[in-house]
Amino acid sequence: MIKGTLTVKKEIIFHIAFWIIWLYFNMTSMDINGAVSFKKGLFPWTSLVVNMATFYVNYLVVLPKVFKPFDWKKSSSGLIVLLLFFIGFRYFIEQFISLLLFDKQNYYNHNIAYYVYDNLYFAVKPILLSTIFWLIVFMIRLLEYNKIILGENKNTEIKFLKAQINPHFVFNTLNNIYSMVYFKSEKSLPAIEKLSQIMRFTTYETQKEKIKLQDEINYIQAYIELEQLRHQEHAFIHFHTEIENENIEIPPYILSPLVENAHKHGIASNEKPIEIQLKVSTQKLIFISQNEIGTQKKDKLGGIGLDNLRKRLEIYYPNCHSLNLTNQNNRFIAKLQICFR
Repeated sequence: MIKGTLTVKKEIIFHIAFWIIWLYFNMTSMDINGAVSFKKGLFPWTSLVVNMATFYVNYLVVLPKVFKPFDWKKSSSGLIVLLLFFIGFRYFIEQFISLLLFDKQNYYNHNIAYYVYDNLYFAVKPILLSTIFWLIVFMIRLLEYNKIILGENKNTEIKFLKAQINPHFVFNTLNNIYSMVYFKSEKSLPAIEKLSQIMRFTTYETQKEKIKLQDEINYIQAYIELEQLRHQEHAFIHFHTEIENENIEIPPYILSPLVENAHKHGIASNEKPIEIQLKVSTQKLIFISQNEIGTQKKDKLGGIGLDNLRKRLEIYYPNCHSLNLTNQNNRFIAKLQICFR
């Protein structure tokens, strides 16, 4: 178990504070004038030693074993061991050592059955308090540990989702560029430049937690221009933007998958262009893409998938986003809304 914010040093300080409180309530007395003094005699101090020993046998030995993992049999066995330890150690200190050193005993003219019965009551206090203390420390560290694990899982999932870039897009684009170069097309150099811009984005920008909104827009524009270079028609995607705040930052690949999806699964031509709108204010982002639905079977959404996009939205904008996908008259509409807190 990690120590986290509750370090060993802090834990020791809490123990010291605990025993100061214990001493005040169990080792002191108050007279009628309100004066506080330590209890006189030998046995209040031997009782302190027995209670501390039982407390730490439970705290350091029994409870860690009982909760690795928790088991009722181990718990019952641990309780019996602690009771026997308390009774046996107290008998050794107060009936044997005190008699040997100070010629005093805490119990006189008693039988063993009465001694065991009487000390079962006194043993409850250190066992119960040490268990409560240990559980509080354990729960604090467990919550911090779970928080760290959740954070690591979140980062791992984000990296995994970002890594799911569709290789088919790159391969197909390279094949098209190869054809352009082979036939000495004037489109070949601009296509290489746009592919380089896209690869630069997927290599460097996607490694960041968040990027500027304009970087995502530049990627989308490069993607559109590259697709246009691969086709004869140059106006099959209409991309409109209204941005009030250019300083907004978003996670990479939050908007572009919807553009890739519209192109890969839709019909795009001058007569039936893909319509994309982006409106951004300080409080909200609205992204809408519309396309005629094609019948051809194509690759899954830009290699990143709608499921992938939904997971990333849930991670980055829990309870603060909506992604609605509708089909109206053979026209596919994707509407994404994100609220900025």
